[in-house]
Amino acid sequence: MEYFLSSRRLGFRIWAHNDFHYAKRLWGNHEVSRFIDSRGKLSEDQILEKFEKEIETEKTFGIQYWPVFLLNNNQNIGCCGLRPYNVNKRINEIGVHILPDYWRKGFATEALYKVMEYAFNELKVNALFAGHNPMNKSSYNLLSKLGFRYTHDEFYPPTGLNHPSYLLTAKEYLQRK
Repeated sequence: MEYFLSSRRLGFRIWAHNDFHYAKRLWGNHEVSRFIDSRGKLSEDQILEKFEKEIETEKTFGIQYWPVFLLNNNQNIGCCGLRPYNVNKRINEIGVHILPDYWRKGFATEALYKVMEYAFNELKVNALFAGHNPMNKSSYNLLSKLGFRYTHDEFYPPTGLNHPSYLLTAKEYLQRK
């Protein structure tokens, strides 16, 4: 596989139309979807809608939650990437969705660090926004470890909940390096 971005163990590429099986495996997994969507286990049509939205976001903005693969065997483990948050202020949202078999192995941290590096050094964003389901304590711990600072709670329509929300500015990122 060809990757446009890679870290020590992970490769990132852009979603292709023939990747739906990866999206179905990821967002069709209740352990993944329960924190990102209040509908619970997503139907195939709901997964397809999410998948097509990622492809459209790439076409429109040049970013998406890119599929992530292990470099040693090209196994898809989830996705990690960016979405537009405030285009005028050059703030993108960063996020990661990892399959449960790959939790607690440092993959989410590694993927997010690589996307942060890409966002600040290549895309020259001013800041990154992140939010998480209030029940997802692992995401809270991860964002804290990455240097994000809490700013406010923000209503997230897919879950119907107010999500703790965080920001990391380019200046803060450079100070942490």
